[in-house]
Amino acid sequence: MKPLAVVTGASSGIGAATARALADRYTVCCAARRLERIEALADQIGGMAVRCDVTDPDQVNHLADAVGDQVDLLVNNAGGALGQEPLADDDLSAWQRMYDVNVVGAARVTQALLPALRVARGTIVFVTSTAAEAAYEGGGGYCGVKSAERSMAQALRLELNGQPIRVCEISPGMVHTEEFSLVRFGGDHARADAVYDRVPDPLSAQDIAEAIAWMAERPKHVNIDRLVIRPLAQAANHKVFRGVFPD
Repeated sequence: MKPLAVVTGASSGIGAATARALADRYTVCCAARRLERIEALADQIGGMAVRCDVTDPDQVNHLADAVGDQVDLLVNNAGGALGQEPLADDDLSAWQRMYDVNVVGAARVTQALLPALRVARGTIVFVTSTAAEAAYEGGGGYCGVKSAERSMAQALRLELNGQPIRVCEISPGMVHTEEFSLVRFGGDHARADAVYDRVPDPLSAQDIAEAIAWMAERPKHVNIDRLVIRPLAQAANHKVFRGVFPD
């Protein structure tokens, strides 16, 4: 019998890619709001689908009931960015929504599944962002929530010290997925496409998924506290090469 992995935000992007990357080793519970998508994914990989909005306590409790009393791996991936306006002009309700999903949602899922993770001597992976590494213009909201999620992961690691549960973080840089920037900019295709314009080989969701699988597969005494992963073209949040690399 395979061990059990739970991946939140599994309906697209990094979450869907992670579910696929883990499927050879784990039975994967695909959790997300869009049930039709995760049902199709679960059918493809031989997993299970549970509709779960991480901001809804009842749905998170249902997820905990559905996965049972032993969870070997939790990937807290549900999240995302909304907007990139300067503070003076930003919609603070978007900040609240980002905090509710990225921080409180991840905390809620972790809290609900922690007993099952204890039974399995499991691993928790938080998918944060290089937005937590340094602020950038227009990033006050998203950088803030991802920094808060990082602090939560760090605190949890300290709180669980002495217990056989690993707490890991992966901090991706520029990843070109089908929805992240499009959602961030409210469906504005031109603005979303401009993020990746002329950037040679931004990361893919599969790149991050493979890194998460590698983290989870380390020997049990090895904890990857934080893995920062960027494309070669991105030296920092504010410094991205656009063009063609020299021969």
